[in-house]
Amino acid sequence: MTTKGRNGNRVVITGIGAVTPLGNDVETYWEGVAAGRSGVGYITQFDVTGLPTRIAAEVKDFDPLDHMDRRDAKRSSRFIQFALAAANMALEDAELDLSTEDPTRVGLEIGSAVGGMGLVEKQACILKDRGPRRIQPTVLPAVLLSMAPCQMAIALGIKGPVSAPVAACATGVIAIGEAMRRLQRKEVDVMVAGASEAAESPLALAALARLGALSPNDQDPPGASRPFDANRDGFVMGEGSAVVILETLEHALRRGAPIRAEVLGFGFTADAYHLAAPDPTGDGAARAMNLAVEDSGLSPRDIDHICSHGTGTVLNDVAETNAIKQVFGDKARSIPINSIKSMIGHLLGAAGAISAVTAVKVIETGIIPPTINLRTPDPECDLDYVPLVARAASVAAALVNALGLGGQNGALVIRRFDESFA
Repeated sequence: MTTKGRNGNRVVITGIGAVTPLGNDVETYWEGVAAGRSGVGYITQFDVTGLPTRIAAEVKDFDPLDHMDRRDAKRSSRFIQFALAAANMALEDAELDLSTEDPTRVGLEIGSAVGGMGLVEKQACILKDRGPRRIQPTVLPAVLLSMAPCQMAIALGIKGPVSAPVAACATGVIAIGEAMRRLQRKEVDVMVAGASEAAESPLALAALARLGALSPNDQDPPGASRPFDANRDGFVMGEGSAVVILETLEHALRRGAPIRAEVLGFGFTADAYHLAAPDPTGDGAARAMNLAVEDSGLSPRDIDHICSHGTGTVLNDVAETNAIKQVFGDKARSIPINSIKSMIGHLLGAAGAISAVTAVKVIETGIIPPTINLRTPDPECDLDYVPLVARAASVAAALVNALGLGGQNGALVIRRFDESFA
């Protein structure tokens, strides 16, 4: 093991929160994902007649009134509601009372790839059928990507930097990484960071199907998402949110916070290759992973687990496999890798954030969730993807990958907290 990374203040995770297709809190989610349970089913939110698929991984039994008043719920869209719910849970988990903090020293990095696309689609239909006076007066604050952290700042009284990073499917990792940088630069003491997505809509499903990204296998919803399998044929749309509370180590120790893990490294690159397809060599993804590992002060041999992007598309899984081999060399074959998308679908902008929460739980519990539905090995995807059932393993350091449409790549290194590590 080498020395700590080069970027100043140590940054720790003191709280985690999530709203997912397997449960509306972290513990219910973790119970489901560790058990290899699928959250994919038939779509219930709208009529799927004529659409190219009938399945998605929906959040079930979510009531926004459990997390906000009726007025705020009416003027926010589903992705904002998810984000505030996850943030409230993360703050509670961190035992952090924001009323006792200097609000100018607390910030928000909450991203989304799509924002309120479903509400835009509905309001466009109302505009066409019933005229401009019938559209929702608060539609813009409800759908703009920047409005999630802005509404959260109002609700939580946060007055530091408030930002909404957008990097397609890499958004969640980028949000956490940029939040880490703010803490390292001593701009703030606390960051509420993560991402949220509720992109299920007829237009989104049709558009993704036209790209060839969605699995057409809607006869068997739980078996449709098959990352790294030879018979994979696309991803399944998911929705949800994940939020982490990040603090400088000094601040966390001063208030006696429950420290769950440490964020050590962050890498962010671009493929500059294609608007929809990843670079098949995995070059951009490999550079992001290398940057994150270098930034962490660890070496590739110190990484015990990879929480992959693993979408289940033909091109992405091969490209990510190639990237992992470039970074880890011979060790690539001995690192347990998994894809939680096999169970919760692809949360788009929130995918990397829920992967980060999952990595924290892996480190804490010593259980690596499986890649379910991986029954037929693909010769081009020939690494250890923890197929079908969870695995017990001692994980001190995990790498989280998130690879976005258009070639944006993010990676994080998350490590078990050790106060003596320096």
